Amino acid sequence: MYGVCGCCGALRPRYKRLVDNIFPEDPEDGLVKANMEKLTFYALSAPEKLDRIGAYLSERLSRDVARHRYGYVCIAMEALDQLLMACHCQTINLFVESFLTMVRKLLEADKPNLQILGTNSFVKFANIEEDTPSYHRSYDFFVSRFSEMCHSSYEDPDIRTKIRMAGIRGLQGVEEGIERSPSPETEKEKESPVELTERCFRELLGRAAYGNIKNAVKPVLMHLDNHSLWESKTFAVRCFKIVMYSIQSQHSHLVIQQLLGHLDANSKNSARVRAGIVEVISEAAVIEASGSIGPTVLEVFNTLLKQLRLSVDYELTGSYDSFANMGSKVIKVHEERQLQEAVIKTVGSFAYTLPPYQRSEVMLFIIGKIPVPGMYPALGSANTGVEGSRMIQVMLLKSLLQVTAGFQSTNILTALPTSFLDPLLSFTLMEDAEIRLLVLDILIGIIDRHDNRHKFSPVRIISDISVLKLKVDKCSRQDNLFMKKHSQRLYRHIYLACKEESSVQRHFESLYTLLALICVELANEEVVVDLIRLALALQDLALTEEALPVYTRCAIHALSAVYLNLICQLTTVPTFCQHVHEVIESRKKLVPFLLPEDVLVESSKIPEKLEKVEGEVLFVQTKIAEILGGSGYNTERLATAYIPQITDEDRLSKRKSIGDTVSLQLEMESRNSPEKEQRSTAEQITFETLKQAVVDSVNVEELERERRRQVVERFQTAPFEEIAAHCGARASLLQSKLNQIFEITIRPPPSPSGSVGNGHGPSRSIPVYEMKFPDLCVY
Repeated sequence: MYGVCGCCGALRPRYKRLVDNIFPEDPEDGLVKANMEKLTFYALSAPEKLDRIGAYLSERLSRDVARHRYGYVCIAMEALDQLLMACHCQTINLFVESFLTMVRKLLEADKPNLQILGTNSFVKFANIEEDTPSYHRSYDFFVSRFSEMCHSSYEDPDIRTKIRMAGIRGLQGVEEGIERSPSPETEKEKESPVELTERCFRELLGRAAYGNIKNAVKPVLMHLDNHSLWESKTFAVRCFKIVMYSIQSQHSHLVIQQLLGHLDANSKNSARVRAGIVEVISEAAVIEASGSIGPTVLEVFNTLLKQLRLSVDYELTGSYDSFANMGSKVIKVHEERQLQEAVIKTVGSFAYTLPPYQRSEVMLFIIGKIPVPGMYPALGSANTGVEGSRMIQVMLLKSLLQVTAGFQSTNILTALPTSFLDPLLSFTLMEDAEIRLLVLDILIGIIDRHDNRHKFSPVRIISDISVLKLKVDKCSRQDNLFMKKHSQRLYRHIYLACKEESSVQRHFESLYTLLALICVELANEEVVVDLIRLALALQDLALTEEALPVYTRCAIHALSAVYLNLICQLTTVPTFCQHVHEVIESRKKLVPFLLPEDVLVESSKIPEKLEKVEGEVLFVQTKIAEILGGSGYNTERLATAYIPQITDEDRLSKRKSIGDTVSLQLEMESRNSPEKEQRSTAEQITFETLKQAVVDSVNVEELERERRRQVVERFQTAPFEEIAAHCGARASLLQSKLNQIFEITIRPPPSPSGSVGNGHGPSRSIPVYEMKFPDLCVY
């Protein structure tokens, strides 16, 4: 019975007859539109038959594919597409399963045309809005197959391109959501594979939520690893630019964290690979300036500085392991140097995105990582030794210089706190010339808040500084407090830095720029006086330190001259300017090698031996003090020669405070003790002793006055913890002395006979508080 019904068309189900009628005798004629309308009307009228229609169409398509009747295959897919577009009902999901089965058969075919046909149908399906989404439907096969098509290696280049673009469009169809505005077909035809891929990639990343960012970025990292694309950098940078611009800005820091983790995972890979990753991190940080780093700011810098330290170790040891072995990779020094420069650049890129308060934290963080002389000099590994520590110092200071570039803080106290300034200044006295120069540049970058630094280069005598167009603002209260607290320390390190024999032209240029910026940015009347004294002290240094190289002495003279020329014009005191200009003119005629135009140039013109400099070519301190005293400046202070302040340790031990007064009696007692008298009488008075006494007595009163002023000033500006610690030490000393006195006084009371006992044994000691004193002795 069933076989007979199968042969008789009139007895077949209506949906099958309607499906058969849409196929013409000649496939070249295409779909029979009138019959297709009947089939569509039937499907809409009887939606419960839709799944059977789909199953039958799938059966016919499979048969036609097997028989290579590709014309009927195209007609079947066209019919399926029209039914999908027309039917929106709850039973559509059953029909979709049949549709996806047919698309799968086409994608599995060997013919490129069938693969492209199946892809186009899938894309049309992806644009349909379903009333009831199906969560059980799986697209794993389609993702895998479309990915294979994207990497097609078909022989014909034109067909290969079409297959690859079909694969990209298929992946784009997989990622579509319910709502989508597809591009017109005309635009799709014009797109190249690169443009289509980028658009698809951007749409995918744009839909990534917070929890899916890692899943979206991980395949990119794997692709770049597997195809060795980090070394060329260009493609990797372009990929992550697309990533950073496509994802939501609040998720950008997740991408940065993944890149940093990938950098750590490749710590023992070649320097070119690590440099490529670092370059990508640098570019990614610049794109999202407001939120690229996220809450883990210091972790970012810690990872980068760790890579810097590892690179230094690799360069010096020649191995990626702790100990070199035969199986180790060959370390190329120039590649490691390129990596180090890339890391330093990336540190600067990250710092540029930070607000001032976070940049200050990063500065403190980096300075804490630098090996400070005498504190933790062996920060490098055991295999690198002193040279490793030096290289790390240089690299970290270069990183710190990148962080301070463009840093403009309104409050200099927060920009240069004691915890940052003290270790930084300690490097200005190191023998390494490169380190000293980096520290000077760092200080210049922080102090220069109005972009004046480039106006002081090249170093030259300018008769009218108005041509420099300096930006000068009135010193704020914070500036004044900073100079009261740190000025003497700054002056001391500048003074001692000038004495370094290894200093060259670049050092003295930076010293001049630093001094000029202090005068322009931070100087009040008191600071100006101290800066003049410092400049005159430098002149005396060049005169008295004959052991210094000739170039160093000439450069110090030139530095003193050009700086006084700047200060005199800033003070606008005509007689002061006249004196400075007279000395400069005299030097031009007699000793031009003491001016910057002859010394601070590439080809310096200095004598082989520096003869005694005296007379009209020197600036006279007493004359300057007299001139400025008439304009209201502190004459007494101006006439006092500048002497570098003692070190911090000595300053703490010699600082005078309230606690010092408790030991005055003990000091007087020790001075008047018999031992002291014996020692003093044993001293021999010679001619040299008398000569020294006469010389010391000349300035002793002025030095004592200056010392008292500094004591009061330091007591007013020093941190409370420092004062408390010092007073605590003095209090402990006082308590120990009192304990000694009490121990001495705990003795038996004297008897009238003068004996201390009755001879039968030692008498009991009576504490002080039990002794009876006469009424006149009790207060």
